[in-house]
Amino acid sequence: MREVMLTTIDNPFDPFDNFQEWYKIDMQFNYNTCALVGRLCLQPSDTLPESYVNEVNESIIDRWCKMVPTYKKVVRETEDPEDADEFEEDKEEI
Repeated sequence: MREVMLTTIDNPFDPFDNFQEWYKIDMQFNYNTCALVGRLCLQPSDTLPESYVNEVNESIIDRWCKMVPTYKKVVRETEDPEDADEFEEDKEEI
């Protein structure tokens, strides 16, 4: 599963790995990136597939980064939870 977050080029912390430190710097410089993402991006929905919401949100983040060069996208590839469940089931059969 692909996860993306928005950050600023001058924040030395990774929002995935060091969120508290990242957030402190983000607020200290008055970026308030979490609120910005909340205004720009789609929110999770019971009616829209998660993959669609994630795809649209990544597109929005990409466009924002092109318009405002202070920002950049951070990407992380993680194991899809559904795949992990299947792996555990296969592991138990062995």
